[in-house]
Parts: sequence; structure tokens; C-alpha cells
Amino acid sequence: MNSDKKFFSKIGTNYLIFGISALILQIIAVTIIGAANPNLINDFNILVILTAFCNYILPFPIFYYLMKKIKVIKLEKQKLSLKTFLIYIATTFTLMWIGNIIGLIITAAIGTVTQTDIANPVQELINSSEIWLNLALISIIGPIFEELFFRKLLIDRSIKYGAKVSIILSATIFAFFHGNLNQFFYAFLIGGFFAYVYIKTGKIIYPIILHIIVNLMGSIVSLFVVESADRIVSGTYGTFDVSFVVIYVIIILVCLLIGLITLSRYKKAKFNGAKTEIALRQPWKTMILNYGMIFFMAFFIFQIVYQLLA
Repeated sequence: MNSDKKFFSKIGTNYLIFGISALILQIIAVTIIGAANPNLINDFNILVILTAFCNYILPFPIFYYLMKKIKVIKLEKQKLSLKTFLIYIATTFTLMWIGNIIGLIITAAIGTVTQTDIANPVQELINSSEIWLNLALISIIGPIFEELFFRKLLIDRSIKYGAKVSIILSATIFAFFHGNLNQFFYAFLIGGFFAYVYIKTGKIIYPIILHIIVNLMGSIVSLFVVESADRIVSGTYGTFDVSFVVIYVIIILVCLLIGLITLSRYKKAKFNGAKTEIALRQPWKTMILNYGMIFFMAFFIFQIVYQLLA
């Protein structure tokens, strides 16, 4: 195995260890708390907190230790204008909706073939947990740690192979790490876009804010929209409900329009300070066909299949 394949194999192995560590930590935490007080395990909110703690906080030192052994290349920093950032917000929502539609179509097709209802674990999480947990974990803590895990720590080490390779690598790992088909496609698209934004600006704060905004809309704002829409349908609505839904729809349509126009005008991006130091002759083969990445993808494909059949 040449040095380039070894690099990507190391990356895949590190993320595999990260994923396995998070799973083991969850099992240990649930076992200990269940033995101490079984009633706590029956509390969905407690389980959500445990899952977040085991997915983000506890594995971070392990993963950081593994990744810090790989050489870092600093990106050149560039400030975004407010106009550009607003366009990035619209583009993020557009990519999310496109990916979400693809995911819904595919899961619906699989459900038709298997004659089973395929649950959306994220939607179940949002609907079943307290709104303050959605705000704290899904909308704030999750985006911060995920951007550190899948953009900052990854791209700072892979950018030597060029922006395109780093973007695809970040998007692929981010998508697989979600472990379910419902999220796979939009996670791939917005993960790639967040990688693009980070490489373009050299500032992780921008993708973090974008990630927070998109999660906030999906986990908090959407709940209020659904409640207002239900009241409108049932005829028990007030002026606020109608105004809220109308404003939400207008925002969606404006973002979709801006996002589609932006994507249609996309040209080959130029990245300041992100020069390709190592050009791969066979990037896909080198990046994916190595032991680390193969085992990493196999581990999460198993989770995706298990989630579909459960």
C-alpha cells in the first residue's frame, strides 16, 4: 500500500474507532445507569442526553489523540460578507431539501418493496424529546462537535490532496456516520457544502453557524410550524398561526429560489491558500479502496441496513 492509500486508510480507521468507541460508551453508560436505576432508562430524555454525551463529549479526547498524529496544514482565513453568508444559508437549505427528497423517495421505495414502514429516527427524536433538549443538543452542541469532527479535524489534514478530495471525503464520512438512509443523502450534500465553506474561508465558525441554523429550523421552528398548521386545519387558529406559517413558507420559497440560482451558476471554485500539494492519479481508488475506509463504510452500512430492517 502506497503512502497516499495509507493516509486515507488511517483516516478511515480513526473514524471507525470513533464510531465503535461511541457505540461501546453508549452500551456501558446505559448498562451502568440501568443497573443503578432502571426507571431512568425508560425516560426518553435521559437516553437522548446519554446518547449525545457518548457521541460527542466522551469520544472527543480519543479521536483528537488519533487525529493529532497526522500533520496539519493551516488554511488561509477569509471573511465572508453578509450577502454571501445569506446566500450560503439559502444554498444550505436547498441542498438539505434536495437530499431530503432523495432520501424520502428511496426509503419509500424500499418500504414498498419490503412492505414495511421505515421510521425516520431523527424525526422520532425531535417529536419525542423535550424542546429544550432539541435546542441544546440537536441545534447547538451537535453542530459544534460535528463541524469539529467532520470538517476541522479532517480537512486540516486532507487538504494537501486538494479541495475536491477533502470535500468529497468530508461529505462521505459525514453521511455514513449518521447511520441511517433517511439522513444519508442530505448529510452528504450539506456536509460537502460545509466543507466547501470551511475551505473557502478557513474559519470553522461559518459552517458551525450554518449547521446550527439548519438544525434549528428542522428541530425547533418546524415543530411550531406543524402546531400552527394543525390549528389552521382544525379551525382553531389565530392570527399568529396564519402569519407564522405564511412567513415560514415565504422564507422557504425565497431560500429555494436563491439556492437553485446559486447552484445553477456554480463554477469551478477557487480556494485561497488551499493549493493541492499532492495530486492523486486515481483519487476515488486511492481514497476509498483501502482497508481503513472499507471497514469504516462496512460498519456503518451494517447500521443502515439494520435500521431499515428493524
